Amino acid sequence: MDGQPHPEGLHCLVTGASGYIGGRLVPELLEAGHRVRCLARSPGKLRDHPWADQVGTVRGDVTDAEEVAAAMRGIDVAYYLVHALGSGSGFEDTDRRAARIFAEQAHAAGVRRIVYLGGLTPGGVPEAELSPHLRSRAEVGRIFLDGPVPATVLRAAVVIGSGSASFEMLRYLTERLPVMVTPGWVRTRVQPIGVRDVLRYLTGSAGMPGDVNRAFDIGGPDVLTYQEMMQRYAAVAGLRRRIVVPVPVLTPKLSSLWVGLVTPVPAGLARPLTESLRHEVVCHEHDIARHVPDPPGRPLPFDEALALALRRVRQAQVATRWSSASVPGAPSDPLPTDPDWAGGSLYQDERQAAVAAPRQALWRVIEGIGGDNGWYSFPLAWAVRGWLDRFAGGVGLRRGRRDAQHLRVGEALDFWRVEEIEPGRLLRLRAEMRLPGLAWLEMHAETDEAGRTRYRQRALFHPRGLLGHAYWWAVSPFHAVVFGGMARSITRAAAKAVDAQEQPGRIQQAGRASSRR
Repeated sequence: MDGQPHPEGLHCLVTGASGYIGGRLVPELLEAGHRVRCLARSPGKLRDHPWADQVGTVRGDVTDAEEVAAAMRGIDVAYYLVHALGSGSGFEDTDRRAARIFAEQAHAAGVRRIVYLGGLTPGGVPEAELSPHLRSRAEVGRIFLDGPVPATVLRAAVVIGSGSASFEMLRYLTERLPVMVTPGWVRTRVQPIGVRDVLRYLTGSAGMPGDVNRAFDIGGPDVLTYQEMMQRYAAVAGLRRRIVVPVPVLTPKLSSLWVGLVTPVPAGLARPLTESLRHEVVCHEHDIARHVPDPPGRPLPFDEALALALRRVRQAQVATRWSSASVPGAPSDPLPTDPDWAGGSLYQDERQAAVAAPRQALWRVIEGIGGDNGWYSFPLAWAVRGWLDRFAGGVGLRRGRRDAQHLRVGEALDFWRVEEIEPGRLLRLRAEMRLPGLAWLEMHAETDEAGRTRYRQRALFHPRGLLGHAYWWAVSPFHAVVFGGMARSITRAAAKAVDAQEQPGRIQQAGRASSRR
């Protein structure tokens, strides 16, 4: 990575490695010559990342002092890239407690520096008037700066990069609405920054002198209103100029619902993003360049950051997405067939079908499910379920996929999360839609004793209370259409893919036979 040289051999701890920034920071630190250890609640979610075999992983949670202490042993620089946003009304207390534990255990372990990525706060605005999201991030930064370990607190506004929540919100609003009635915050000035520059500053912060203990504002060279950002996006994407009509009546809550309706970003995540735009968020200094010098052409101008992000999306080269991190409060109970499951009621819907295709052809269809490829049955039913989930405050069906062909354990797939992959054999998804219980969907590619390919599909539901039982029996009449149709369509899609591959060969053979005649 460009920027100033870094001391060799630093041992870095990265929290939030399954998230958008953390998942991209790890390979940057490795490339800079550092060793990396990841602290993760579910280490298995990191195993499919390209860098997984180059890092150490420790199971733990930042709210558990003993687990943090174990992760800190032998660490030089600790990156804090987690927050409890969305975990409930007490998320500020959780963030506060976790930050204090992190600072205390870093000091006890002899860590040289803590690096934290927070939010850019508006100047001259009392902290009490900030959104809970920005207020909590500011407090976490202050805890680190007041602690015994030197800290670097980087404060960024809108991060522009393929897969970032801010970029996808901007992208979908602009692409889907050529004419839009918008909240008043579209006139607020912000200073966006490209994700490459965020990663450059984070990586460079590892080598800061020990006497540096302060916050740094980081941003790109452009200061724009959100309305100007949408118009610039339209120009870069080759779209017509958008007609924007701001109105003052849309509150942050209504704004988040509007964003959740139009974009894949759910209202629960859109709200802190829109609340952060109520006040002007512009950098007041660029002192970070004293310690992490900017090479020529950096930080990236807004249009270049947009063009780069768009190119990554169109080339399907998105390394991480905003949905990479688990939804706060998502179920983490064991699968009801695991040995450590506590028992209780369990409903199942199982389907099997023979497949006129090799197992690998079937697997390609299974691994490609969801997103733009759809769910192979009754699209209207899936769409309605997604809309109902959005209405109930859930993630909905439009998170899509990071990659059109390949999946990783732990990443989001519409309103599911990939819980397990056995390449060529098994894909297990855990539901993250709002449900009165826990749900899984398994898809198997198998070979029977006669060497024939078989598809096996299993939906499981562990109800929570009477409402959970009522829910299962209310939707079970539709299973034949939804799950049965899915099984039939997946097997047909695998067979059609094989036919499409073999067709050119048949035509060539027919042509040669005809020429001989």
